[in-house]
Amino acid sequence: MVKIETTWKERLEEEFHKPYFEQLTQAVRREYTISTCYPPGRLIFNAFDLCPFNQVKVVIIGQDPYHEPGQAHGLSFSVQDGVPFPPSLQNIFKEIHDDLGREIPTTGNLERWARQGVLLLNATLTVRAHQANSHSALGWQQFTDAAIRTLASHREHVVYMLWGSYARSKSYMIDKTRNLVLESVHPSPLSANRGGWFGQHQFSRCNEYLRQHGVEPIEW
Repeated sequence: MVKIETTWKERLEEEFHKPYFEQLTQAVRREYTISTCYPPGRLIFNAFDLCPFNQVKVVIIGQDPYHEPGQAHGLSFSVQDGVPFPPSLQNIFKEIHDDLGREIPTTGNLERWARQGVLLLNATLTVRAHQANSHSALGWQQFTDAAIRTLASHREHVVYMLWGSYARSKSYMIDKTRNLVLESVHPSPLSANRGGWFGQHQFSRCNEYLRQHGVEPIEW
């Protein structure tokens, strides 16, 4: 029995009964038994639990969870309270400051975004400690792609923020006539400092689109 927010469970019910998902579940359980893995098991579906299907306004796609102690809690780019900001998150906050004039927050915990309707979705939902992308072959992407496709086909006027080549590779699943897709380089220093991240005004463009369609904007 998968413990996930009710509206998402209804939408993704078919996935939970497919052979790949059973194999994925077994593989994840095994990994958590033999290794230290993140996020904590109860937070694997945190992105869905904090942002019900019918409340999604914005989707931000990450690749996999942070892999150092105390960081990951099931939301892409987010870290738990009291944890120093990873470089990508620093650049996200800097761009929000430059775009909207908002002060840099004191915490990198983005639950406040999730509760406003921002689906902070990693393509792979788990990771082995200290080993980036270590669970990328377990089968998570089939599940998270199904979530993106389901959202894109049943909801409209959602803003998809696709940062970096990996996230941008998901754009084919999104109906751009019914939603807004904002693409840019990744906010990591390696990419952002080459240009194409700062000055894109994605956060104000997102909010303007939401307002135009009668949707409450996000307090970034």
